[in-house]
Amino acid sequence: MKPLIGITVNYDPLYDFGRGIQMGNVGGDWDYISGDYVYGVERGGGVPVLLPRTLDPETLHPMIDALDGVLVSGGCDLDPSLWNERITGGSGRVIPKRDVYDLDVLRYAYQQGKPILCICRGIQVLNVAFGGSLIQDLPSEGAPEHNILTTPRQLPVHSVSVTDKDSWLYRIFGETVQTNSFHHQAVRAVGKNTRVTAVSEDGVIEGIEVSGGHPFVVGVQWHPEKMFDSEIQLKLFKAFVEACG
Repeated sequence: MKPLIGITVNYDPLYDFGRGIQMGNVGGDWDYISGDYVYGVERGGGVPVLLPRTLDPETLHPMIDALDGVLVSGGCDLDPSLWNERITGGSGRVIPKRDVYDLDVLRYAYQQGKPILCICRGIQVLNVAFGGSLIQDLPSEGAPEHNILTTPRQLPVHSVSVTDKDSWLYRIFGETVQTNSFHHQAVRAVGKNTRVTAVSEDGVIEGIEVSGGHPFVVGVQWHPEKMFDSEIQLKLFKAFVEACG
């Protein structure tokens, strides 16, 4: 039987999203997700299951119990108060209700020993969940632009070095991997039991993993699911699904 993989969704409490797709009524909120995450899990050999945001996070716990793994997806910025910073002008939109949802899903899945793959915002959720901090805006801190929106989503735009030879990323990709780049925030200081496993050419953290005997807890800053025509990137999803099996 193929592993069941839960995927966290975007949550938006504003009607603007519904108005943009010409659906819904004023006051409605929305759960939604890019199909790329679904297809990545499917092509990797898993069965994708979308995890809705619920009013009480614990409502999802029985569903997570039934899953074989969890993928924490990308999205908007996290609230900097989660790592004891005030928000700056460089930070983008935050949705605290989604922060609560993502953090609870990740922490509960980790407590239950589920394999976890975290992508873009997901790597940031992973780091904050373990007590780490984030850079609120890379350009404001003098780093090169990493939010390369002018390129096709599947196009590699820079090289990532896998610095930890005792990591899942090294087993999957070896010493380097070419990636896309769609983020303006990044991991600053890693959290407890968390280590850096990959960095970009300009030193921005692109991969982290959690130590301590857990089967598979990997975060990447790029978007492997958007690189849908890359057999190399598909190796990450296959390794994740295999760990879930």
